[in-house]
Amino acid sequence: MSKILIRGAKVLGGEPQDVLIDGETIAEVGTGLSAEGATVIEAEGQVLLPGLVDLHTHLREPGREDSETVLTGTRAAASGGYTAVFAMANTHPVADTAGVVEQVYRLGKEAGYCDVQPIGAVTVGLEGKKLAELGAMHDSAAGVTVFSDDGKCVDDAVIMRRALEYVKAFDGVVAQHAQEPRLTEGAQMNEGVVSAELGLGGWPAVAEESIIARDVLLAEHVGSRVHICHLSTAGSVEIVRWAKSRGIDVTAEVTPHHLLLTDELVRTYNPVYKVNPPLRTEQDVHALRAALADGTIDIVATDHAPHPHEDKDCEWAAAAMGMVGLETALSVVQQTMVETGLLDWAGVADRMSFAPARIGRATGHGRPVSAGEPANLVLVDPAYRGTVDPADFASRSRNTPYEGRELPGRVTHTFLRGRATVMDGKLA
Repeated sequence: MSKILIRGAKVLGGEPQDVLIDGETIAEVGTGLSAEGATVIEAEGQVLLPGLVDLHTHLREPGREDSETVLTGTRAAASGGYTAVFAMANTHPVADTAGVVEQVYRLGKEAGYCDVQPIGAVTVGLEGKKLAELGAMHDSAAGVTVFSDDGKCVDDAVIMRRALEYVKAFDGVVAQHAQEPRLTEGAQMNEGVVSAELGLGGWPAVAEESIIARDVLLAEHVGSRVHICHLSTAGSVEIVRWAKSRGIDVTAEVTPHHLLLTDELVRTYNPVYKVNPPLRTEQDVHALRAALADGTIDIVATDHAPHPHEDKDCEWAAAAMGMVGLETALSVVQQTMVETGLLDWAGVADRMSFAPARIGRATGHGRPVSAGEPANLVLVDPAYRGTVDPADFASRSRNTPYEGRELPGRVTHTFLRGRATVMDGKLA
């Protein structure tokens, strides 16, 4: 493999430095570097980060290739600066056996745009009744460490306790979609002033908060790791903060859309804003930003949820829940966290690379930008401003809530083990 010399990039937003990539590895970091025969990338004004890691992506394959495939989803990931994604288990068939997770893992290897780490289902068929083959999935070629019934909540406390006990044996983690099912029957949006005015069924904050409260106590009792998916309310932040103060091994994620958008957008009745958990209030948005800044919320995860045109271009009640997010996540984080002064670029590297890699035990990802480390890197031009046009997406689906919105920042280059997956803003 050839050598690549990145010149004058701000490593983690710091002072400009040169970075020399030789083969799959970072060979040298310093100033005034040169290398004979190297491809030179002039990166003045750009920020160099470790390749991003998404702990929560829906790639839809097998079974819903009309909305996304492992190939199109990983192309979208690379476009957004990601070098590793964790693929959720709610496929058809469900990823609840060693065979299915190995299939997804192999598809990721074949696609080659970023590493794909399958997430295993907690229960058979996501039905919440019987534990799936957790040990077999961990021991498989896919080496599964994260388990989730995402899309559904593991609402049975006994099943949740057993899952936490089981994964403890191999340092796994259960990622919970916190949604008490009885409290959210028929829910269409956040329960509050807007839902009352619109006459839409409400999804109360307590439906999330009650499950998180139960599960942090179960994790403490068992002495196991629990991860909270797409945390969305101010109350959930307080529960996680309390749990961490007790030394409970809990981590949490927030999505880009919950850092920016509110339930006021539902007044448009545009199903592009329909998502689970729902868009919440302005107060919740600010609580989530503050919690991400202070470390109560550990990471940003996209919950990239592609849907075909017909599943979104319909009346609100019939529309599917979810938004695509891989190609806009870093821009939304720049707008909501960096440009507001809540995080610097080193903080972004932590919340979008170091910490998710650590939670998911993603070897070789979320590593420092220093000599001897794998060359999983992303170059970002933070001065760029552009209007979101879903026609430009690499994803097979177009259900973005940001269409027509101006967002800052653009990924110019992504490197997976020294190989460019994105060059000059275009897929390699």
